[in-house]
Amino acid sequence: MTLDDGEHQEQRAARGVVVPDDAEGLSFDLALATDVGTDRENNEDAFGFHVESSTSVVFGVADGVGGYEGGELASRMAIDVALEAYRNSPGQWGAAKRLLRAAQRANIAIYDRAVVVPELSRMATTLTAACVEGGVLRAVHVGDCRLYRIHGGRITQLTKDHTVAAGRVRLGVLAKEKLRTHPERGTLTRSLGTELIAALDRLATPLAQGDKVVIASDGLHNKLTDDEILEIVADADAAGACRTLLDAANRKGTDDNLTAVVFVQNGPVAAPTGGGGRARLIELLSAPFRRK
Repeated sequence: MTLDDGEHQEQRAARGVVVPDDAEGLSFDLALATDVGTDRENNEDAFGFHVESSTSVVFGVADGVGGYEGGELASRMAIDVALEAYRNSPGQWGAAKRLLRAAQRANIAIYDRAVVVPELSRMATTLTAACVEGGVLRAVHVGDCRLYRIHGGRITQLTKDHTVAAGRVRLGVLAKEKLRTHPERGTLTRSLGTELIAALDRLATPLAQGDKVVIASDGLHNKLTDDEILEIVADADAAGACRTLLDAANRKGTDDNLTAVVFVQNGPVAAPTGGGGRARLIELLSAPFRRK
């Protein structure tokens, strides 16, 4: 299931919350929503999803680089091309490989368009795409949208922001408290479409029943703190959480577009066995992204 059909296009245009069809048969709850914000005339954010089975889904958010021609086109291409590539890739590749190849396919498509059309030579976008299959969350990420996991009443940012200001925080030369107001908080150090091969972060982490996953564009997480996002999402269903997140950010006045995706793992998942290969693989893939 994607956002290619007319009904979903109308929902997106109306800034409504989009949910999968036949949601009652799914082991998860998923909702996606976007809004132009309070100070923009056009929306350069894009989102999409594809339900592969009752227990498997892929979803993502892209935010076109503002101020350059083609930002809105780049974000839409990132989502559409990545979802199509994932949908058409062999299942035997496994979710991680399929997701990585899909993101790289989107990168090449944007890069090629920029080469062919001079007016779009600087088009670029962020991309945070995730899939849940077999009780494991896997993701690819470039840019400054954020992927969060909510587990046991705590929220954890799984991705890192690829911005100049965030890089300074990681180096210890800028206090984290100053990140929100720093003039280079939105200056990207990595994006999709600027190089032939994109530098993508990858992660994998197991989910437990009741866990929630949130993707927030920078327009959203620059207005709402992690604790505010947790408070809104913790006890809400996916659709209600998306709607409340956008409303809360808009009440503060937003000079950027807003996009939220909320995923809830409703069905039970098999726990990794002690020393098994699956558990070890998850351990290895997740380690670089753990936060103390």
